[in-house]
Amino acid sequence: MFSKEVARTVVGIIGNVIALILFLSPVPTFYRIWKKRSVEQYSPVPYLATFINCGLWVLYGLPLVHPHSTLVVTINGTGFVIEILYLSLFLIFSDSKKRLRLVVIVVAECIFVAALALLVLTLVHTTKLRSAIIGSICMVGNIMMYASPLAVMAPNGMGTVLGLAQLILYATFYKSTKRIMAERKGQSEVDLAQKDLNKNAHIDGVV
Repeated sequence: MFSKEVARTVVGIIGNVIALILFLSPVPTFYRIWKKRSVEQYSPVPYLATFINCGLWVLYGLPLVHPHSTLVVTINGTGFVIEILYLSLFLIFSDSKKRLRLVVIVVAECIFVAALALLVLTLVHTTKLRSAIIGSICMVGNIMMYASPLAVMAPNGMGTVLGLAQLILYATFYKSTKRIMAERKGQSEVDLAQKDLNKNAHIDGVV
């Protein structure tokens, strides 16, 4: 029988392998960027989200925050370096406007992680509470990382939703609108016929 600690280590190693595959999955994209010397329409948002997420988990895995978290530190440290390489390629092959925006966001993320580390390590004096605080923020970082690809598909997705809404509204009100138009047309014809009758009656009266 495996001990609890051994089982935890085995599961952790398997998780690290899966995470490494996830971190390396954009390699074909960046090979294309390197080959074409342009980021084209690719968005840096997923890599910025993963960058700060890995930084937060490295902070979480430090002995002063959550002792005995070597696997957490190693895989997220690796992911942090990989994301630096990805973002470096974005910097190299982006235009000046995108490059400036990317630098500002990366600097802001680094300042945030550094400030969080300084505040928690200075003001919180137990590893249990430090783990709870930084771990909660890491969970938010995880959500940001996995939701970040939606930033790429959101405009198309929103367009699809609005287009579907238009079709639903059209299908819902098409028959009633057609009936109202027919009634208005019939009423206008009746009114026109009535005007003709009144006009003829007036002429007959004059004669």
